[in-house]
Amino acid sequence: MNERAITAIDIGSSKIATIVGLDAKESDELRIVGFNSTPSKGVKKGLIVDIDKVTSAIEESLERAERMAGQKITHAYVSVGGPHIASLNSRGVVAVANTQGEITREDINRVVEAARAISLSSTKQIIEVTPRDFIVDGQEGIRNPIGMSGVRLEVDTHIITASQINLKNIERCIEDLGVHNDGFLYAGLASAESVLTDTEKELGVACVDIGGGKTDIALYVDGALSYSSSLPVGARHITNDIAVGTRVSLDSAEKIKLFLSKHLKSADKHKKTPEQLPLHELNIQESLDTVSVKTIVDGIIGPRLEELFKLVGDEIMKSTYYDQIPSGLVVTGGGALTIGVVEMGKKVIGLPVRVGIPGGVTGLIDEILDPQFAATVGLILYGSRQSGKIKESSFGDFGSMFKGVSVHMSVDKLKNFFKQFIP
Repeated sequence: MNERAITAIDIGSSKIATIVGLDAKESDELRIVGFNSTPSKGVKKGLIVDIDKVTSAIEESLERAERMAGQKITHAYVSVGGPHIASLNSRGVVAVANTQGEITREDINRVVEAARAISLSSTKQIIEVTPRDFIVDGQEGIRNPIGMSGVRLEVDTHIITASQINLKNIERCIEDLGVHNDGFLYAGLASAESVLTDTEKELGVACVDIGGGKTDIALYVDGALSYSSSLPVGARHITNDIAVGTRVSLDSAEKIKLFLSKHLKSADKHKKTPEQLPLHELNIQESLDTVSVKTIVDGIIGPRLEELFKLVGDEIMKSTYYDQIPSGLVVTGGGALTIGVVEMGKKVIGLPVRVGIPGGVTGLIDEILDPQFAATVGLILYGSRQSGKIKESSFGDFGSMFKGVSVHMSVDKLKNFFKQFIP
């Protein structure tokens, strides 16, 4: 059986998750064979602040995933997020090269490259260019113009940029461990890949990934990614507020938050919600008097969630697409498990809200089918599609193959790049 091993590394503010999958020709779904999640160190709001600690945490996660998968990891796709993420929509125009007027893959590559030609700060780097809509001789709404006849080809694209310094730091971390970077992907887009349905994308939807130190937003209109943004606020801010409000450590505050999120949802269905927090069940180090559940949920968690969703609502308004996302919000990430998140989202945003659970994979999935691993699963699904494109191209589609190659790439990096095509 001819199977390709694909690895994804999700570097977040609260955890570093590594996932290994096998992509077989016979199956449409990716089979997961290795997985590990390690507490993150040296990452704050999606940015690397201590390169040695990050490298050490990635190494630990990689080693455990390798042992579980039973194979060495040499290549990986990597997620990137945080407030340095920015996006814009750009249009490219070219004349169709074929004298018969038939549009080819080469024309697609040329028009996308034309759309990439934007004025960009020297500190920024393009990590994703997604075609939103093709226009052939003035006819709009074309998804795949290959084989169609025309003279003038236009494309509307969505371009995502990231901090060049942060990308170099991440690349250095994984290359120091002997792992080649197959490509970066915006974490919000990765989450959307694993939790959104095609119907939601067509109708219009916003994927909101609430992580530990950041919240990534990916907004789809008419089936195409149209707006990307990242906020420097996450679920850890809720933990901080609980710690301050109840005068306990951050570890104890996290235990309180997780207990409320896990147990009160089931309590709502079967029995009356307890008035006091059962501190004896939480193994909290501090000696506390009775703590009111209502005080924590309504007085601490609620206001912080309200503030978070107001910021998300402001971003959606800023995108100008609020009236074009009738599917509402799909909230995912570890913060989506927080008690009251769906109710508060509906109240503040005024749109439908559901919690997104990742899918599309088989194998060892008991642990990863959880909102907190949405970006990790989406990243490996993206990697599966990208590796499939490279194999199918048979070196014909150089535009997509050389997406990560820059003029300034070193000789060693070029050697590693070409090694992936050598059988």
